[in-house]
Amino acid sequence: MTDRHDRPDDVEAWLSQHIEPLPPPPGTFELIKRRARRRKFRRLAITATSAAVLVAAAVAVPQVVNLHVLSPNPTSGVAAGHRSPATPTGGGSAQSSAATQPSTQTLTPGPPPVPPDFRPTSVTFVGTRTGWVIGQAGTPGHCATRYCTSLARTDNAGRTWSGVPAPLTGAPDGATGVGQVRFLDLDDGWAFGPELWVTHTGGQTWAPVGTHGLRVTDLETVGSRVFAVFASCTGGGQAFAAQCTSFTLYSSSAAGSDFTPVGAATTGLTDGRAGQAVSLVLTASRGYLLAPDGALYAGPVDGSAPWQRVSSLVSSCPVGLAQPGGQPSQALLGAVNARELIVACTSAGGTGTSGGGTSGGGTSGGEGQQKRILSSPNGGLSWRQMGTAPAGGIATSLAASPSESVILGTDQGIEVLPAGEIAWQPATLRGGGPAGGFGYVGMTTDEQGIALPADPSSGTVWFTFDGGQTWQASRLDGS
Repeated sequence: MTDRHDRPDDVEAWLSQHIEPLPPPPGTFELIKRRARRRKFRRLAITATSAAVLVAAAVAVPQVVNLHVLSPNPTSGVAAGHRSPATPTGGGSAQSSAATQPSTQTLTPGPPPVPPDFRPTSVTFVGTRTGWVIGQAGTPGHCATRYCTSLARTDNAGRTWSGVPAPLTGAPDGATGVGQVRFLDLDDGWAFGPELWVTHTGGQTWAPVGTHGLRVTDLETVGSRVFAVFASCTGGGQAFAAQCTSFTLYSSSAAGSDFTPVGAATTGLTDGRAGQAVSLVLTASRGYLLAPDGALYAGPVDGSAPWQRVSSLVSSCPVGLAQPGGQPSQALLGAVNARELIVACTSAGGTGTSGGGTSGGGTSGGEGQQKRILSSPNGGLSWRQMGTAPAGGIATSLAASPSESVILGTDQGIEVLPAGEIAWQPATLRGGGPAGGFGYVGMTTDEQGIALPADPSSGTVWFTFDGGQTWQASRLDGS
């Protein structure tokens, strides 16, 4: 067989022929398109993954944020000298192609601490978690301002406390200063005794309220109003509520400071004996005022009508001289609800007067006292005796829970009469009670209550969460 390469003419002829290309197999073009799309999607996925890595790297850089805190008033009694300085936060910077430097924001300091040596004289709660305590802090002459009046606040039922601004005034001293506090809600609050100050910013700013030269000896809030007792008194020093010759019940809307007398019946109350006190108790719909002569006045708390005289307590239950916080020392009034009232009628023997000391009654050093407990099921129209409380100690404060339990603070401890029972029980004070007992007790619910030692130097607020059976101290300085 002859090799075709030995015949160049044939090769040239073959190569010069017209050749028709063969068509590709069916579906070839569709296959190519699908593969091209898959390649494109893979590239997009790789790009997206790279971007995600860069974003993650950027998020990994430590971010220092501004925390929302209560901004203390720089001119308040809780002044700059009592606040924690700003503390910069640490943390290295993460390296990435997207971000190589940490944020330049700075951390705002948390709420300022409670000033040192805080001595509480009054406590108020809005609900079960948020409360305020007023008192004096620091050593006189060494405060950040010339005033040592300070406030502390808790938002977790006493587990922790922080300092907040206070009115620019001192401790009660005759006609000047404040030692008591009440808040209606998270915004509206009043500091009083004997001056009157108001805040509508949750305590961030305070303003004085004119009282026409009178002293405020008691104040309570409910609904959308505030009620206050304005008195004409001449007591000096801490005895701001002593030697009072007349009392008038005033009221104002919570949003304003337009205090006006509630009515003619509760204007200029007196029994002719200087030094007798008054007490004010408010319920959700009705309020009660116990006058110096033992008369009981009542009326609506919405400002719709003046208050009127209801009745008098038994003659053997005198109101008594004012305690340092302004409350009576012998007739201690409390309310279960708008119709059910309770009063502790105590003997004068061993009780202290408002000539010195702090919030709370006398310092009997173990003396006893007769304590008759009266109750009224009809808003004070009639009274019956429930029994007698233990004789030990001098009674200083009375509280009644919505379930009708009765809590009695004394200079030796706390006595409890559970609802529906006739036998009193001494409360358990974990860690031992404060020296001098308690000057104030109050119940916020059936189960939760608060108490203040008669001696403010203990620096504590006491809490119960089982209806008054057991109490435990919460230190304002956190120690």
